[in-house]
Amino acid sequence: MRSNRRLVKWSAVPLGIAAAIALAGCTQQEQQGYLPGAADTTNHTSETMALWTTSWTILLVVGLLVWGLLLWAMIVYRRRRGQTGLPVQLRYNMPIEILYTIVPFILIIGFFAFTAKAQEDIEAPTPNPDVTISAFGKQWSWDFNYVKGGVTDTDVHELAGVQAQYGPDGTLDGDDVPTLWLPVDKTVHIELNSRDVIHSFWVVDFLYKKDMIPGKQNDMYFTPTKIGEYAGKCAELCGEYHSQMLFKVNVVSESDYEAHIAELAANPETTGQLGADLNRNQNHPNEGAETVEG
Repeated sequence: MRSNRRLVKWSAVPLGIAAAIALAGCTQQEQQGYLPGAADTTNHTSETMALWTTSWTILLVVGLLVWGLLLWAMIVYRRRRGQTGLPVQLRYNMPIEILYTIVPFILIIGFFAFTAKAQEDIEAPTPNPDVTISAFGKQWSWDFNYVKGGVTDTDVHELAGVQAQYGPDGTLDGDDVPTLWLPVDKTVHIELNSRDVIHSFWVVDFLYKKDMIPGKQNDMYFTPTKIGEYAGKCAELCGEYHSQMLFKVNVVSESDYEAHIAELAANPETTGQLGADLNRNQNHPNEGAETVEG
């Protein structure tokens, strides 16, 4: 019995040392669960990061407990030299069976409740948003319209988007792509639509993406809270040049945003809207066209 205790004691030492080293060496990226961006990128990113890191912390603790019990059982109850036959067989242990039935159930309910709470907060519509964007995904680029209202004085749009091109070195040019401008600390509503097939609007550092479905508008609400340039892409396989369907988001001060809108309004090529009339599919019931029977 003494040898068993000594073995368990010494086996715990390297595990403890490894855990101490791992915890001491945590970087900011590791502390946020290797998620991109920062907690203050939008008003939703901190809640998303908290849900992610808390979930993984709980699951890691459960994993360490299970692995520890497995190692303990393999070491303590291993076959000794000279032993033969099978050990004493046990059929039932009701307290343990109840425990490993109830604990996973509690964990599942907890994960569901916190996920539903975060989803409800993220999906909640913003009444009277400061900025409304009408975004269209298309094979294989983006059209961005700034809808009049809030801090936007007129209907304007970015130039019709063109997919990212490969440079001479074979890499994608991520600079010359459609760019969406947003004012910092202003509430934003993005109307998501597709001109052809299913796409998905994804600003990587915003930690959220949403599908763009032909004939059906989806909506996204958030407030950008950190000035910077952010990469965006389509997150739904949509055809041959899906990987080139890139865009950028410039989060700027309100004065810079207003100056950009004024610049678009002064250019006849960027006034008005690139609307649903440019959609490749014109027979969706939601667009008011007659459906073809037969």
